[in-house]
Amino acid sequence: MKQRIPWILLVVFAAWALSTARPPREETFRISAFSQLPIVFNGRIQPFDSLARNSLLELREKQSINLEPWKNWNEKPRTLSASEWLLTVFTKPEETDSWPAFRIDHPDLVSQLKLPLKDKAQQSDGKHYSWNQIAAGENFKTIEQQANQIQESKSDASLRNPYEQALLRLHSGMILYFRLKNTLRPQDAQNWTAELDRLQKTIPAGVAAARAQQRGEPYDTNALTAVLEPVQKIEVMNRLQPPLVIPPGKDSHVTSEWTRVGDALMEHVRGLPLTDTVLTYAKIADSYREGRAEDFNAAVQRQQASLAAGGHTRELNKGSKEQLFNRMAPFYTSMVIYVTAFLLACGFWFTFAEWSRRSAAYLIVLALAIHTVGLIFRMWLEGRPPVTNLYSSAIFIGWGAVILGLVLERFWRNAIGLVVGSSLGFATLVIAHNLALSGDTMIMLQAVLDTNFWLATHVVIVTLGYASTFVAGFLAIIYILRGFFTKGLTEIEGKSLARMVYGIVCFATLFSFIGTVLGGIWADQSWGRFWGWDPKENGALIIVLWNALILHARWGGLVKERGLMNLAIGGNIVTSWSWFGVNMLGIGLHSYGFMSGAFRWLAAFVVSQLVLIAIGSLPNRFWASSRNHRGNGGGGGVEPKLSTLTPASKKTPSAAAA
Repeated sequence: MKQRIPWILLVVFAAWALSTARPPREETFRISAFSQLPIVFNGRIQPFDSLARNSLLELREKQSINLEPWKNWNEKPRTLSASEWLLTVFTKPEETDSWPAFRIDHPDLVSQLKLPLKDKAQQSDGKHYSWNQIAAGENFKTIEQQANQIQESKSDASLRNPYEQALLRLHSGMILYFRLKNTLRPQDAQNWTAELDRLQKTIPAGVAAARAQQRGEPYDTNALTAVLEPVQKIEVMNRLQPPLVIPPGKDSHVTSEWTRVGDALMEHVRGLPLTDTVLTYAKIADSYREGRAEDFNAAVQRQQASLAAGGHTRELNKGSKEQLFNRMAPFYTSMVIYVTAFLLACGFWFTFAEWSRRSAAYLIVLALAIHTVGLIFRMWLEGRPPVTNLYSSAIFIGWGAVILGLVLERFWRNAIGLVVGSSLGFATLVIAHNLALSGDTMIMLQAVLDTNFWLATHVVIVTLGYASTFVAGFLAIIYILRGFFTKGLTEIEGKSLARMVYGIVCFATLFSFIGTVLGGIWADQSWGRFWGWDPKENGALIIVLWNALILHARWGGLVKERGLMNLAIGGNIVTSWSWFGVNMLGIGLHSYGFMSGAFRWLAAFVVSQLVLIAIGSLPNRFWASSRNHRGNGGGGGVEPKLSTLTPASKKTPSAAAA
């Protein structure tokens, strides 16, 4: 039976992964069909589904909204999907204004805005608040003033304290919410279709009255007022710069030619015909607002047909594929499987049950397959190499680390490669998840990053160098933890780990060096210089030099097993600095993707690695495994004598006498 457990686990998790691709059942409103419709936001074509998910992540750090967060864990709350929430924001903002869509964690900001703490009576969980609560009284004015002051006085984000960062995040979220409410129609519209009809009828007389007023001639005041009131609403929509939902002319695929509803309406006021897309979206909004499912579904189908007829099939296909990608959430699925595999691999160390190790191996292969599908799918959606920003670099580093872990397990079947691969795969995907909280992860942060062949090869290869260095460092962590805290680190396993670390460092040195050189070639073509001592370039060079230092120290006999491990853990510090730290400086041509909030996590990681190095430097007598593995301390340890490795029963009389 135990031999079947690996296959059973594999089938269960594979079935779960496949089930995520199944579209939701919709008996009334075809929200999934609406959420596939393409728009342009943040400079790229994306479906409404991505806009909804990214917006909720930015506002409340989740891709769904719990409308009753104050309920106890044993009570079922009312939860909406991101697309359903977005549609309601578009069509019934007066209702969503009372939903707890904004997350505020800083206690001083909560106190200043006089928001309720965790209290079921006040329907508050102490973290999520509604627009009505945040904007009550003078709060909106206070937030606006303080945000402007912070941005003017502290343009360098690294100088802002946690309170200021929290306030700016809230301010950015409030602006985003305003934009969403004014995407398809003015936020205070009731029956938008009827209002559009009235506007079209009043435009001729209103325009004539406006021209007469400009000439100083008598004019119809009522006609002018009738057209000015809706025009003022439209101007407000345009000032907020909501997403672009009106596609360009037939067979045009230029992203910059998409327009907003407000722009199309102003063009109509100036005399151009009103595009059918504006009327269709008005029908969609009013149908959803009034609960008319058949009319809603028909209008969505009409918009799909209009896009296809206009030669925008490519955009339609991208919208449906990206919605599928969002629904499958391959990286979240992989993360869950990596955790399960990690626990099974650790279980092997305690039980030495082969089924546990095999189960972990099978699950890691499954998770890697899903991880790979997600990478390729994302590359197809972006039309770019696998690494374009910090988010994608985290995903790619984890992917490379898992592959290296499986390679190690192929040669040393002791679950060490499985533990390293699954833990690094999980850790990097957790980092990617936290990076995604800032918004759309498919945005190209720097235009220069989308240039040529050398960029693609440089980023991929140097990132594999990052992954390899991390793998070597985490192998060293396993050596230190098992050697210091347990008696399970035998001499044979210690030497095996040393060979693993040495081999991975060789691989890391090669890829880091080649990737850095390719980066110089790309920089020469893009910026006109091969090397400029930019912080990111310095970080890449430090990784190469550090890995070379490890190899030379080992070759020259300056360090033995323990010293090799300490140096490999030091590689974790060097790599984390090159990967994240230089971005936090906010200077240089590579300072894209700045995340000031990650500084404390980076600092905590560095401190943890220094603690491990300190443990690794302790004398053998402090190590629990010293009885099994002696004489291989850091740097100046003494190699064990041959006689100590010879079983007592096989010693010769002369050897025993000696």
